Amino acid sequence: MMKMLNGRVALVTGGMSGIGKAISLKLAEEGADIAIFDIREETNTKREILKKGVKAEYWEVDVSDLQKVENAVKEVKEKMGRIDILVNNAGITRDGLLVRLKEEDWDRVIEINLKGAFNCSRACVRYMMKQKEGCIVNIASVIGIIGNAGQVNYAASKGGLIALTKSLAKELAPWGIRVNAVAPGYIKTPMTENLPEEVKREFLSKILLKREGLPEEVANVVFFLASPLSSYLTGEVIKVDGGMVLT
Repeated sequence: MMKMLNGRVALVTGGMSGIGKAISLKLAEEGADIAIFDIREETNTKREILKKGVKAEYWEVDVSDLQKVENAVKEVKEKMGRIDILVNNAGITRDGLLVRLKEEDWDRVIEINLKGAFNCSRACVRYMMKQKEGCIVNIASVIGIIGNAGQVNYAASKGGLIALTKSLAKELAPWGIRVNAVAPGYIKTPMTENLPEEVKREFLSKILLKREGLPEEVANVVFFLASPLSSYLTGEVIKVDGGMVLT
């Protein structure tokens, strides 16, 4: 049976675990070959992708390093033939109140979450422009929309990613390249599992649906944005937050 992403190649950053892994598996399930950039290899993820009947390749890449990103993207193109979809998912947190936040924690979050998306987008867009088509999906956060005490670095990086999304959508539309973002809310991942219980309760109290989201629920929206189903959408930011921002 023909799948919607058959013949497509998707590059997912931070694709070995959490939301990134769910995205990689969903796009593979829909027929896309998967290239993953991450800082450490988890072979189980690659094996799970291969079971979907598609190709899967892994590169150990720190997305904040432009030269390493450009070299790896070139290898993806050479090895897999094309790059149709880029999912800028790689992200970290280094939380702390402003007066106690270390400079290196500010810098590292901006480098990975925002500069990393810039690096990967710039490297991939060159190939997408030659193809005269392509799709970029940036994984932002509702924190980039509403802000959060103790996360000034994370909020700034995700807010910047939303602005990057809208600007690139305007810049790249003439080449048939669509750029959209997904803004997850409180999603069950290894990152959120480490939060203190009182913080988890506070988040849940603000969610209309009264539960945490699942990585697969974010992945479904990413698939929609990466597929022909959203062919007339660009510059959009879709919240996947159970109604959290409405409270």
